[in-house]
Amino acid sequence: MKKLLILIIIFQTITIQASDGFTYEDVSKLDYAFILTCASMVFLMQMGFMCLESGLCHSKNSINVAVKNLTDFMVSMTTFWIIGFGLMFGRDVAGFFGCSNFASDFPDTKMAAFFLFQAMFCGTAATINSGAISGRAKFSTYIIMTFAVSGVIYPVFGHWTWGGLWDTANSGWLEKIGFLDFAGSSVVHSVGGWVALAAIMIIGPRKDKFDENGHPKKIAPSSLLLFYIGMFVIAFGWFGFNAGSLLKADERIVPIMVNTLLAACFSGLTTMVINWWKDSSKTPQPEYIANGLLAGFVAITASCAWVSPASAALIGIISGIIFTYSVKFIEHKLKLDDVVGAVSVHGVCGVWGTLAVCLFMKEEFLTVSRFQQFYVQLIGVTVCFAWSFGTSWLVFKFLHESYSLRVSFADEEKGLNLSEHNIAEDGKKL
Repeated sequence: MKKLLILIIIFQTITIQASDGFTYEDVSKLDYAFILTCASMVFLMQMGFMCLESGLCHSKNSINVAVKNLTDFMVSMTTFWIIGFGLMFGRDVAGFFGCSNFASDFPDTKMAAFFLFQAMFCGTAATINSGAISGRAKFSTYIIMTFAVSGVIYPVFGHWTWGGLWDTANSGWLEKIGFLDFAGSSVVHSVGGWVALAAIMIIGPRKDKFDENGHPKKIAPSSLLLFYIGMFVIAFGWFGFNAGSLLKADERIVPIMVNTLLAACFSGLTTMVINWWKDSSKTPQPEYIANGLLAGFVAITASCAWVSPASAALIGIISGIIFTYSVKFIEHKLKLDDVVGAVSVHGVCGVWGTLAVCLFMKEEFLTVSRFQQFYVQLIGVTVCFAWSFGTSWLVFKFLHESYSLRVSFADEEKGLNLSEHNIAEDGKKL
């Protein structure tokens, strides 16, 4: 414990600025155009998530998934404006949360642009949970779950890590000890992944997911074509996600985008090869290939501005391996039903990507030894899990015990399109 306290004191004297942000530099018209374009690209990822999740779930639940994706975006945007932005970027209170800028009228246009970009990140974190619990979660309680994520869970951890992006005087405690996460492998993706883990543990698997011996059964997706369309849309948006996190339109966006592309492609190819080789049918499974690509995107997000292309490729290869075996472990060993693989893609690969920062960061960006940086990164991912999973588990457990997060087996059998929205199999309103 004494060593931990000493290291924290040492790291608090170190300032590591992950992004120049708006703090010290003037914002040009080109910067505004770049930030707003990137924010729009990240917004488009919402459509990608909707297509991906709707395509992987059963057709009788696809409309419900689409409605949840739109609703959680609206809830997260309004909640983030009212309370989340202030908790995340407001005047710092002991490094733990902000206490100003609630429901702001944005007298500064720089702040308005900054809010818009950060709000898109909040929407991404909130929507990750949607696909994981599709087919059995109540629509009404899902709205409450989204409010908890976008109003408390995401912005509080975001303050700990990114509180100083707008004003360095408001840096959070993890930021002060040197924790690095450039575009949100942990802040956005692991937070969303661990919330999804808590949800699937409490809600339980779909009715027909496991046989009487506990072996998982494959439930046919409604449309793999729709799933792939969603994957391509998300991939396009990810360039705005990572490059936009620089918050400046300059030459540094080029290596960020190159690294983002390479890591994702190497991860997807790695996943395809492993699955092709290990699958009993000796055929490449479409779900694994596309999700492997997304796993690479998640993993490179923490370090895309600080690593070489060769390192990005290696980060992607390792993320493909980690993703493949994580999915197997969660489904076959833990007996958990994650419809879209959200826990493995976002939670587990988010951890890998965050730890990879210290392993592959170029020497010019290091201000401490790699061992010291690894120690801080390990603290960060551990805290991220404890906060995100622990808080969401308590909230969801309370909701489940008092009201039930899950629909009845009868409603599940009919499908959530019908039971939750009164929409028949053919898409017509009854």
